[in-house]
Amino acid sequence: MKPRESLVRLKEFQVREKQRQLNQLQMMMAEFERMTKDLESQIVFEEKKSGISDPSHFAYPTFAKAARQRADNLQVSIRELKMQQDAAELALAEVQAEYEKAAALEERDAGTRLRA
Repeated sequence: MKPRESLVRLKEFQVREKQRQLNQLQMMMAEFERMTKDLESQIVFEEKKSGISDPSHFAYPTFAKAARQRADNLQVSIRELKMQQDAAELALAEVQAEYEKAAALEERDAGTRLRA
């Protein structure tokens, strides 16, 4: 195997790995959003059940307080994952550019070898 071929294969692997990481981040964000929606519906249910919707009220349901805190924590996690997703998208674009450059060099070298 020629050095350029192995470089192309390495870059192709790196592209696939970055895409996998990006997909994983997106799946985690979607799952966290789903969990947040579930918690919000549980909060609404608890508030209706107790008749108290003010979190600062002394008789506000403890479960609703805990669920609200979990939902807030999930929103923070989603924002952090979004930053990681942005960074992963940049890294993917860089690796794809490197892969395309390596593939073009390999194609050029293959054309040169055929002519020789």
